[in-house]
Amino acid sequence: MDVDTLYSWHGHFWAVLHFAALGGLCCYGLHRLWLLACWYHQRNRPGPARRRLPSRKKLPLVTVQLPLYNERFVAARLLDAVAQLHWPQEKLEIQVLDDSSDDTRRFVDERLAHWRRRGIDMKVIRREHREGYKAGALGRGMAEARGQYIAIFDADFLPPPEFLLRAIPYFSNARVGMVQARWGFLNAEYSWFCGIQSLLLEPHFRIEHGVRFGRGLFFNFNGTAGIWRRKAIESAGGWQSDTVTEDLDLSYRAQLAGWKFVYLDDLAVPSELPVTLGAFRSQQKRWAKGSIQTAKKILPRLLRSRLPLSVKVEASAHLLANLGWLLGALVTLTIYPAIMWRVGIGTYQLLRIDMPFFLCTSFAILLFFFAYTLSSKPRTSLMPLFLLPVLSIGMAPSLALSVLHGAFSHGGVFERTPKFGLLGHARLPRLAFLYRQQALFYLILNGALFAYSLLPAFFAWQRGTWLAIPFLSLFPLGFLTVLMMDLKE
Repeated sequence: MDVDTLYSWHGHFWAVLHFAALGGLCCYGLHRLWLLACWYHQRNRPGPARRRLPSRKKLPLVTVQLPLYNERFVAARLLDAVAQLHWPQEKLEIQVLDDSSDDTRRFVDERLAHWRRRGIDMKVIRREHREGYKAGALGRGMAEARGQYIAIFDADFLPPPEFLLRAIPYFSNARVGMVQARWGFLNAEYSWFCGIQSLLLEPHFRIEHGVRFGRGLFFNFNGTAGIWRRKAIESAGGWQSDTVTEDLDLSYRAQLAGWKFVYLDDLAVPSELPVTLGAFRSQQKRWAKGSIQTAKKILPRLLRSRLPLSVKVEASAHLLANLGWLLGALVTLTIYPAIMWRVGIGTYQLLRIDMPFFLCTSFAILLFFFAYTLSSKPRTSLMPLFLLPVLSIGMAPSLALSVLHGAFSHGGVFERTPKFGLLGHARLPRLAFLYRQQALFYLILNGALFAYSLLPAFFAWQRGTWLAIPFLSLFPLGFLTVLMMDLKE
């Protein structure tokens, strides 16, 4: 094989890979538009009819589980909120599943003693080892739980007092195995970074959960702010730790076992968004890795089932959605060789080929969030919307690595997402540095990608392709933004 043939084959390979990744992102973008259209069609429909509570004598015993690991800044706040749930004391059991190795234990013990003196049935369960991580803690707690229903709240959530009163009645339908509430956010105004996270998560609940629930499709328990029927957990095989998203895994196993889920859009549970890039990255890495692990575990069984085709297709799209990070990273890495290989076509002719792909990917995804923002929060600043593509580009390579890790592994370390008990514009506590996360690898990675991503923009500048420069400049801007955030932290 001569040099020219080898060069041609090499360029052809990268171009094919580039457009294959763009094609995959097009499918993702079209799916976003389908969800948006379904949401517009059904958003004015009333939610599930409210159910009446039985008499006090017939109210079920409820166990509330609070899984904790080194949550010194929010543990006491959580225990105080849960102790004030409106439910008869004799019908309420609170388990603090405390795997902490720091002084979180002291805060837990202080508040537990306080509430026990006031007649609240609250106890702490501690393990010598974090075997199975959160799944292991939940399983251990359930082995000792007395409740027919299991409510779960992560450390940074503040359930409203009426939570049980509003959610438990939906279990009057014997087929309902889980009720999920919507997440609210205590610190969405803290920074532009928190604003972007709010923009990402709100449509996940209001559009994705809303559409899937409304159309009878599978959706997931989000690990917190929800209630399980104990029988649903047990019949689905219990909590398992062979993925790092035990909530998603159990959700699909329970629905495959025939249980129905209910989503309550009008019941919001306030929570805290990560305020540092390191915390956000650890959260997103776990979700990306765990969703692929769950897809690998669940999809073969789901596709062999007798479920309707619509359920299978949407469940596949849901479980594989984080492949978008891998596809985005591939587009970033291959855009320069793809441009160089096609240089003979002409620069403006390239735009005719690439622009339709761009419209089906970035434009479709931005339209999804833009339409939601205008419809649900018309007075909200659109600045997070314009910063979303920049942050997504900068985060894609690190999350793509997590996707690959998930594809070739089972389980793994459950990395906690540090939270600091922040409300509104409050400052980080002085001891926040105790939960600081290492970022050296990501500094090197994003520094190298920033330098590499300058090449396509520089090439367009040299050839005078002015229309392409703003688009190509998004890539170095994304890596520079993430790089500067890591350096600041």
